[in-house]
Amino acid sequence: MIKVIRDLLRFDGRFRAGFIFLLLILVMLILSWFSPYDMGKTFQVGMDKPPSLKYIFGTNTRGQDVFYWMTFAVRNSLYLGIVTAVVSRVIAIIVGLTAGYNGGLIDKALMSINDSFVVIPVLPILILVSFLVREHMSITILAVFLGIFGWSWDARLIRSQVLSLKERSFTKTALYSGTRSFRITMTEHLPFVLPVVFATTINNMIWSIGMEVTLGVLGLSSITTPTIGSTIYWANSHQALIAGIWWWLAAPIVVSVVLFLGLYLVFSSVNEYIDPRTRLRRMGA
Repeated sequence: MIKVIRDLLRFDGRFRAGFIFLLLILVMLILSWFSPYDMGKTFQVGMDKPPSLKYIFGTNTRGQDVFYWMTFAVRNSLYLGIVTAVVSRVIAIIVGLTAGYNGGLIDKALMSINDSFVVIPVLPILILVSFLVREHMSITILAVFLGIFGWSWDARLIRSQVLSLKERSFTKTALYSGTRSFRITMTEHLPFVLPVVFATTINNMIWSIGMEVTLGVLGLSSITTPTIGSTIYWANSHQALIAGIWWWLAAPIVVSVVLFLGLYLVFSSVNEYIDPRTRLRRMGA
């Protein structure tokens, strides 16, 4: 892993830029554990102070330091993205490996379910579900919901990889030697699809954090928990732009741009690195 990161830092400018962006996000995340403020409380600092050396992102009408609020928002948004990615990766791997290896009726049944999740409108369903459970909504519950709806494209991608692997000689050798199907998929096929799983994990995190921002702006995520979406929700609720408190809205926008750019650049760089032809061309081989 260290060698891969070193190669990407050396040969790919996009990865270097994404790495720097994510490093800034990581610093903010670490600072959340050293915050002098309790984010569950309001009116701890002066209200509506513009950005300064003391308050880097200013303060808001709720009497909170926007910078430290954003450090918690980054931590919670990344937590949501990781939990969503784990839930959706587990479902995608199980469905993709099972459908690709078994084929036949199992493949048709699983792909029918898979295609149903591909075409259904996720956002309206999430809005309805979030509205129904809004009294009990938390970051973890929202992440699980997102994970349940965020696996279908990647399951189809994994299935296509397994369909190719199934025709390779090592699969037939393992099958003829009496190796059980479960062992073949876990020991022979899973290692080949893990790079794809890793690359799509970053993409899935970008999607889930974006969905949380959308739901948060509508007030349908956990609005008492600092996230990028809940920050924009509270700024809108207090009419920050009309009141001239532009920094309250600018902070989550800047942080989300840095976070999304960092994840996207790393995702696209790793995605190309997985392709051997692209990797060799970039290294001048």
